[in-house]
Amino acid sequence: QMCIRDRYDAVVAGGSISGLLAAREIAKDGYSVLVLEEGFEVGSPEHCGGLVSKSALSELGIEPSIKSMECKINSAKVFFPNGKNFSIDSRNQEIVVVNRRELDKQVARQAKDNGAEIIVKASFKNKTSNIIETSIGNFDSRVFVDCRGASVLANKNKDGIYPTAQYEVYADWIKKDQVEVYLDQEKFPGFFAWVIPSGDGVGKVGVSGNSISSVSTINEFLKNKGKFSVIRKIYAPIWIKGPIKQFVHDNTVVVGDAAGQAKPTTAGGIYSCGMAGIMAGNSIALALRMKDSSKLLNYEKLWREKFGSEFEKQIMARKILSRIDNQTINKLFDSITPEIINDISTKEDFDFHTSSIIKLLGIRGSLSAAQSLISGELKKLVTHQG
Repeated sequence: QMCIRDRYDAVVAGGSISGLLAAREIAKDGYSVLVLEEGFEVGSPEHCGGLVSKSALSELGIEPSIKSMECKINSAKVFFPNGKNFSIDSRNQEIVVVNRRELDKQVARQAKDNGAEIIVKASFKNKTSNIIETSIGNFDSRVFVDCRGASVLANKNKDGIYPTAQYEVYADWIKKDQVEVYLDQEKFPGFFAWVIPSGDGVGKVGVSGNSISSVSTINEFLKNKGKFSVIRKIYAPIWIKGPIKQFVHDNTVVVGDAAGQAKPTTAGGIYSCGMAGIMAGNSIALALRMKDSSKLLNYEKLWREKFGSEFEKQIMARKILSRIDNQTINKLFDSITPEIINDISTKEDFDFHTSSIIKLLGIRGSLSAAQSLISGELKKLVTHQG
């Protein structure tokens, strides 16, 4: 790697969407930025379901290419432990499934076209003041951007991490425009199983839950679904505890999954982590331009203004959902009316979705026996609604 300058305005560890968007924004302002991706390619291993709204992508400045876009989602089917289910019509929300390997490469191209440099098979080792030690040598950098993903958090806080398995599967039971969610507190405690199509008869099937054995859980789930062939297996932890306390320390800026910026309810993060990348990149460019590192704090302020209260509500919703048992979930199902489903179908916002969870918990309507158990938490949630 002799062509590399060893001084940069910013070095980004992690070539995920948040790191690449941060690099794109820093480079756009004419600053030198190096992205180090430890994997052998940008976008791998792809441990994201790939669900995102079209409006979120356009806010991120990404017009998905034909390769990046897999299919459009028209409905979401939610299954309860007793086998009953209901469907939400999601056509209004314009949700698409993207191929993350292709999408991340697309953003890498944007970053490169703006002047960023990207190196794969290069990992971050250590940082002392301005010196970034890596597997391919040391770099001098004015700002360090840490986008190394949820594994950074796993080392610090074991109970915020859930084991997860996601397989890419060929199966006739996968419908190309329908997502499926399976709630079952015994099989997937505190979380759920999912089927996300990437086309007709092909998609991603995943399971996650508190302290589960992800391998046996996903095998069991698939066995009950019918015939299938697995063409890819990914195991990765997800973080469900929400954002870390501080995104900025001196000249280090933490972004994306490493900052806990994926949604606490579903662990989806294309939008919330991607926006963090853009906000961080813009704040870094500003700090460099004004030679004032306190401007880095703008990023944290902007992100919390946009996502903070929704994430607090999601953390609360997650607490409620992790406390109720299967019997309660089945009872809740019986209290869901066509009006509630219709309401969610017409008004739901894919990225700010706690209002739907509240509707499903029946708070606005009749209070079932289940709710006395969680009414304290629910009152907090409702008062946060505003």
